[in-house]
Amino acid sequence: MRLKFLLATAAGAALLAGCTTQSGTTEPSDTMSETATTTTQTSDADKAETAAMTPPAAKRELETFEQVGRERTDPYHWMKDDNWQQVMRDPSVLRQDIREYLEAENAYTKAALEEPTESLRETLLKEMRGRIKEDDSSVPAKDGPYAYYVRYREGGEYPIYARKPADQAFQADAPETVLFDGDKEAEGESYFSIRGLDQSPDHKLLASAIDTQGSEYYTISVRNIETGEAVGEPIEGTYGSFVWGANSDLLYWVERDDMGRPTAVFQRNLETGEDVEIYREEDPGFFVGVDKTESEDFILIETGGHTSGEVWFFPADAETPEPKLVAPRKEDEEYSVSHWDGAFYILTNADGAVDFKVVKAPIDNPGRDNWEEVIPHRPGTLVLGLDPYKDHLVRIERENALPRIVIRDRESGGEHTIAMDEAAYDLGLGAGEYDSTVMRFEYASPARPDQVYDYDMATRERTLRKTREVPSGHNPEDYVVERIEAPAWDGETVPVTILRRADTPVDGSAPLLLYGYGSYGITIPASFSTSRLSLVDRGFIYAIAHVRGSQAKGYQWYLDGKLEKKTNTFKDYVSAGRYLVENGYGSEGHVVGHGGSAGGLLMGAASNMDPELFGGIIAAVPFVDVINTMSDESLPLTPPEWPEWGNPITDAEAYDTIMAYSPYDQVGDKPYPAMLITGGLSDPRVTYWEPSKWAAKLRHEAPEAGPYFLRINMDAGHGGSTGRFEGLKETAVEYAFALAAVGKAESLDVSREAND
Repeated sequence: MRLKFLLATAAGAALLAGCTTQSGTTEPSDTMSETATTTTQTSDADKAETAAMTPPAAKRELETFEQVGRERTDPYHWMKDDNWQQVMRDPSVLRQDIREYLEAENAYTKAALEEPTESLRETLLKEMRGRIKEDDSSVPAKDGPYAYYVRYREGGEYPIYARKPADQAFQADAPETVLFDGDKEAEGESYFSIRGLDQSPDHKLLASAIDTQGSEYYTISVRNIETGEAVGEPIEGTYGSFVWGANSDLLYWVERDDMGRPTAVFQRNLETGEDVEIYREEDPGFFVGVDKTESEDFILIETGGHTSGEVWFFPADAETPEPKLVAPRKEDEEYSVSHWDGAFYILTNADGAVDFKVVKAPIDNPGRDNWEEVIPHRPGTLVLGLDPYKDHLVRIERENALPRIVIRDRESGGEHTIAMDEAAYDLGLGAGEYDSTVMRFEYASPARPDQVYDYDMATRERTLRKTREVPSGHNPEDYVVERIEAPAWDGETVPVTILRRADTPVDGSAPLLLYGYGSYGITIPASFSTSRLSLVDRGFIYAIAHVRGSQAKGYQWYLDGKLEKKTNTFKDYVSAGRYLVENGYGSEGHVVGHGGSAGGLLMGAASNMDPELFGGIIAAVPFVDVINTMSDESLPLTPPEWPEWGNPITDAEAYDTIMAYSPYDQVGDKPYPAMLITGGLSDPRVTYWEPSKWAAKLRHEAPEAGPYFLRINMDAGHGGSTGRFEGLKETAVEYAFALAAVGKAESLDVSREAND
């Protein structure tokens, strides 16, 4: 079985925050504002309205931290609840003074940003919703006797998972079996996230992984498809990843421990309800996952950090599995395993293959000594992944920041490529049956809606199965997509993807939104988004800077944006912004920076480096309290992240490097632009106190700049609202802010000109 309903959590994660205190002193709270006294009595409602329009001033309680011979002081450490692990699972236990502060910030943002832009936000929301086909459905994917797909009902927030007979896969009137109705399952829940849904190999059972808190602790449940009845007890406290044993009687799942780390794989016997531990990882810097080869012959236990790992395997039909090791972990060496043509095909960066190569190894003895090179390392051509079929090996690779699909024939060894002609585009692999000659791929560009193709690898015939429909209308020819190379500060060039309307002038008069991320090797694709058209159609130029720290120009591009080279990421982004301004794609003070999670770190660092470039900053769930986060090894994501950022607990050089760019620690009295800063109360990746502390410090250190709007979702985690229309409401807030930040929102103006 190759097909799985899987909705992964947000890619590219940042971190939890916090640190152990050494000592504490208290500093008096700042006054909110100087206001004249009056003898006129006002109503409680008027007082409440006045209070809401006043930016909250957080109390300051100085906490001192000492490590590696360094000392730092944090005035807002109190915002981290000592009981934060329980808060992740049950937000109602949040300490009252913290809750009151967050609610005051939300009230201010509502009164000063959301209410003045209500009409604009409603217009934006209507536009964005009008571009979504509400009763949309995915292209059915065949798996044995059935074809599985996802669809939405009119007005529905969550997907419906269904199937029909495989021989009627593309018949609209074929009989349907609903497997899981997301709207019904989510009734009564303020938060509802589907991590994964997967049918058993015999197609009789369905397993689901659901989170109702936003904490990413998922409950796995199994039900009988025919009767709808539960099979055994739910599995609580999981990481959300699981796979089926070949005989449909066993389920392999990953435990998330009390520290929030995925550390062990268990086997659930559905007949007895017994859970048996199969593997446990003792290194807190390694996270565990479980997967199945595309052939469905083997189950893989994958464990690793950012730069090293190892894989264990056992037959998928084993009742009492004994995992075997492919190759032991080795520092700074990565590998992943596929099963094809009677061997393990391994994608690895071993032996200096920076952009990865492909080797094969015998299944009975797959260690490094037996690795035989199949596809050699080619510097500058990054191999992203393998997708085996019975008679073809498919790989996706990237060169010059553009992806392509390469297909190798098993018998002849010959290869051919599927590539596209646009200046910038996104290309991805879809689901297909292992024994088939037909693979599925998806194509899109910033101007062209997603297209789904079935491609016969033997005949090279291409069948268009679907083009994303935009109900309100969309003509790709109305837009221009460009890929330019912006000179970086050190002579490198930064790829930048640009989308604009054909009638938008490139003379400096248009506002510019510049998106960036640049961490963990995650590369932002040049994909299609119906939402961003609401900005572009209002005259914005939308750009994505593919900075170092991503893999846009190969794996070395990632290596040159981490650890002691991390500031390359920030300098690349600012360089790209300045180059765009110099070449008429925007103007100083009319650039809106946008990034989330580690991209929020980028926003914080860039605004410290060059605050006058920006008219606004949108920092979504921003990882900005870097030194405190990386100094607390009790946090679930800290040990695995040391290879990315450095370990300031033991390494003074790493401490100094991080401290020098950590946005929270580098806040000063600077001409910061208006900022919209968001977070989620139950976010286990970038905890609520990171954006909250940052907003408080910005307001204290640079009170004449800004304004600063903090918006904490009290019912969600890292990804915000999960419903497709509820999520659009959050986007509408961001875009209304972006328009206001450049003076393009009639109802609110927080641009530099308005604040001067």
